[in-house]
Amino acid sequence: MEAGTIYITLAALFGIFMAWGIGANDVANAMATSVGSKALTIKQAIFVAAVFEFAGAVLAGGAVTGTIRKGIVDADLLSGTPELLVYGMLASLLAAGTWLLIASRNGWPVSTTHSIVGAIVGFAAVGIGVEAVQWGKVGTIVMSWVVSPLTAGIIAYLIYQSVQHLILRHTNPLERAKRYVPVYIFLAALTMTLVTIFKGLSHVGLTLSIRDSYLLAVGIALVVAGVGAYFIQQIKPDRKAEKSQHFITVERVFAILMVVTACGMAFAHGSNDVANAIGPLAAVIAIAQSGVVASKSALPVWVLVLGGAGIVVGLATFGRHVIATVGERITQLTPSRGFAAELAAATTIVIASGTGIPISTTHTLVGAVLGVGVARGIDAIDLRVVGRIFVSWVVTIPAGAILAIIFFFFFKIVLP
Repeated sequence: MEAGTIYITLAALFGIFMAWGIGANDVANAMATSVGSKALTIKQAIFVAAVFEFAGAVLAGGAVTGTIRKGIVDADLLSGTPELLVYGMLASLLAAGTWLLIASRNGWPVSTTHSIVGAIVGFAAVGIGVEAVQWGKVGTIVMSWVVSPLTAGIIAYLIYQSVQHLILRHTNPLERAKRYVPVYIFLAALTMTLVTIFKGLSHVGLTLSIRDSYLLAVGIALVVAGVGAYFIQQIKPDRKAEKSQHFITVERVFAILMVVTACGMAFAHGSNDVANAIGPLAAVIAIAQSGVVASKSALPVWVLVLGGAGIVVGLATFGRHVIATVGERITQLTPSRGFAAELAAATTIVIASGTGIPISTTHTLVGAVLGVGVARGIDAIDLRVVGRIFVSWVVTIPAGAILAIIFFFFFKIVLP
C-alpha cells in the first residue's frame, strides 16, 4: 500500500471521527434549546439535525475550502516538506476528535473550532517552529471567547424582555402571542436566512451583493412568517390545562417558532462547521495526490458527504450529554425562553459574519442561554454548571495542542 493511499485512508477515518465529535458536541448545542424547552423531543431534534445539518454540509459546506484552517499556519514554510503538513493535519484531526469525545462524554459544550485551532497551533509550534504560527489570528480567537457570549447574552436578554413586555405580562397573552409571534417568526427567518447566505452560500461559489442578500432574506422571511401565522391561528386555547399552567397555550405558539429556528440553526451550522472536520482532510488529500502544499484545494463531494454523515451520527449517538447541559442545567427553558436564546445566537452569528470576527457557535449559544437566565433573575442560573463550562472553554486550546503534539511525533515515527 503506497504512502498516498495510507494518508488519504487515515485522513478519511480521522475526518469522520472529528465530524462525529462536531455532531456530539456542537450540533447538540444548536438543538439543546429546542429539546430543553420541550419544543422538540430528542428523536425529532435528531431528525431535524440529520436533514438540515446534512443539507447544510453538503450543499453549502465548501466547493473550495481554505486548507490551512483560518490562516493559522504559514503554508510557505512547508513547501519543501509537505509530509510534515500531512502528519500535522492527521494529528490535528485525531487530537481535536479525541478532545471532543472527552468533552461530549462529560457534557461540556466546547468549541469545535477552537479544538482544531488549538491542535493546529500545537503541531505547528513544535513540529515546524513557533514562527510558523500566525499568533495575531490566535489572539483574535481568544478575544472572541469574551465577545461572542457577551453579545449573544445581551441580545437574548433584550429579546426575552420584549416577549415579557409584549405578551407574557398581559391579561390576554394568547391573543397578543397570535399578534406578535408572526413578527418574531419574520425576524427569526430573516436572521437564519442571512446566517445561511453569509456563512453558507459563499462556500458554494454563489456570491450575492449585500443588497440582494437582504432582499432575498426579506422575501423568504415574509413567506415563512405567513405560513407560521396560518398555523398559529389554528391553535385553540386549552382551558383545562391553563388552569394548572397559565401560559401553556402561549408556549405552544412559541414551540412552532422554535421549530423554525432549530431548522435554520442546523443548516447554518452544518454549512459552517463541517469545515472544521474537512478542511484538514482536504489538505491531506491534495498533498497525497499532488505531492505539493497548496493554500487552497478542491474538495471532492464524497468528503462533504462524509462530513455530513459523521455529524449526524455524532448527534444521534452522543449528543444527549451536551443537550442536557445547555438545554436543562444552566437555566430552566420554555419555548419562549429557548426562542429568545436561539434568535440571539443567530443574530450574533450574522453580526460576526458581517464584521469578520471569529466566533464560536457554542460560546454564542451558551451566552444567549445565560442572557435569558439573567432576564429572569440571577437565581434562575446554576452558577456551578456555568463555572464548569467556562473552565472547559479555557482548557480546549491547550488540550487540543498537547494531544496534537503527541500524535504528530507518533505519526512522524510510524508513517512512511
